[in-house]
Amino acid sequence: MAPELPGALRAAIDAELQGVSRRDLADRAAETSDAYRAGKGSAGVIRGASDALAYALARMPATYAACAAVFNEAQDRAPAFAPGRLLDAGCGPGGASWAAIEAWPQIETVTWRDSSPLFLDLAARLAAAAPVLGAADVERVDLTGGAALPAADLVVASYALAEIAADKQAGVVGRPWAACEGLIALIEPGTSAGYARILAARSTLIEAGAQILGPCPHEDACPLPAGDWCHFVQRLPRSRDHQLAKRAQVNFEDEKYAYVLAARPGVVSDPTPARVLARPVSAKPGVTLKLCTPQGLEQRFVGRREKAAYAVASRRDWGDVFAGPEPER
Repeated sequence: MAPELPGALRAAIDAELQGVSRRDLADRAAETSDAYRAGKGSAGVIRGASDALAYALARMPATYAACAAVFNEAQDRAPAFAPGRLLDAGCGPGGASWAAIEAWPQIETVTWRDSSPLFLDLAARLAAAAPVLGAADVERVDLTGGAALPAADLVVASYALAEIAADKQAGVVGRPWAACEGLIALIEPGTSAGYARILAARSTLIEAGAQILGPCPHEDACPLPAGDWCHFVQRLPRSRDHQLAKRAQVNFEDEKYAYVLAARPGVVSDPTPARVLARPVSAKPGVTLKLCTPQGLEQRFVGRREKAAYAVASRRDWGDVFAGPEPER
């Protein structure tokens, strides 16, 4: 599954951009980015339809790309998983749902819940001509409230926990999990703060009986030391309008993200392999991998003379699983 927006979504965004000032959108997008960097949510800066469109133009490609990467992982970990119902909690303009439909085209029903009527309206307009998404069940909901969410096979909350006060995040994770009858994906920015939210959500899910599918190869406490955090990166292309909205000089973006995949028991039976947590360091003698393994952190060197192990290790990259032959001792 590629990280680029699907053609139908690009066309819908282009239609929304007709006659709209790119300079104004760039100003609005910058204001939103400044708010996020200051630790604020979108509620204070998404004040009108133009703000929502600016957000979608600047952020939807990266949100989609990160979700696509996580869903690729989900397909690898649970190849028999075939969801028919999708719940997108805190859906925003709908980027995660577009990615989910690309990953699992057999999805028949989509449910969108968000507290922002501006995002819900934009999501509906962008998906108006799209099969399945165009018929999404849309409702404005405060995720911190006590109301139950509709049951679904696949539940996703992407870049949503950042909008929630820290003391309410456990409840916000608990309600989507209660609605989940298969697999749940939580995705946040790949910052130390985003990782902290994912780590707390992971604990909530484990306490609720979830099976962790990724990125962790275990359900023990995270072994990373203070000052380090688990995150990954997805490169995506930027359109000309995307570049203008971001005031960017290059035609690509590297989106850093943190995530957790979890499932109801029985969705996956195989253990999760070790995970590469950083870019491998290659040198003439061999390659060194920073791994999170079922036994904890490991710096594993695989020499070129260890031909079978090196053939596997040399093809691994940041974020990949490492289930190849053990190096020779």
